[in-house]
Amino acid sequence: MKRRLYRYFFRGLITFLPVFLTLYVLVVFVTWTESVAMKLVHPLTGDFYLPGLGIGLGALLIIGLGALVSRPETARWLSMLELPFNNLPVVKSIYSSLKNFADYFAPHAKSPQQVVLLRMPGNEMGIVGLITRQSMAGLPAELSALEDQVAVYLPMGYMIGGYTVFVPRAWVTPVNMSVEEAMRMALIAFMSSNRNGAGSSSGGGSATQ
Repeated sequence: MKRRLYRYFFRGLITFLPVFLTLYVLVVFVTWTESVAMKLVHPLTGDFYLPGLGIGLGALLIIGLGALVSRPETARWLSMLELPFNNLPVVKSIYSSLKNFADYFAPHAKSPQQVVLLRMPGNEMGIVGLITRQSMAGLPAELSALEDQVAVYLPMGYMIGGYTVFVPRAWVTPVNMSVEEAMRMALIAFMSSNRNGAGSSSGGGSATQ
């Protein structure tokens, strides 16, 4: 009886926590944007305020910022703004890593990101990873000399680091899964079987046998 109660408790907790945390983040974000919008609008409109204006202003600000940094003439100013982040020893490592990681998920017209199953010839073990580089061009000579190889990032469970390996292209098999879904599944070590309507994929975990 006690074991059954424990099982019910943890099942309920696992069901409740994702919903609660998602709603909490949304409430915090909405509350913050509404508070900022009220402070900006009240001097102009007095007591009149339209609920939801903060979310709209926040979305417009993000879209405007994206349009601004997409213009070629702003590249020089943006590089000057990034100077402190690219030159301070500790900040440089953190900022460059986060920026490169964010750039990887940005939409690109060429070389779309690809989730793959990495499997060495003669080895039944497979590892789910993300192709981060289709060509070795531009890398040091020792790496650029590698022919017909790809760079594959192997995320570890619960996002505690990961490894990047350079392997022959023939070793990887495309997986019918988006990059976002693969990272989300890697976060929980592929313990969830819910694919949210996505197509089936090979492998049932970070490493499959």
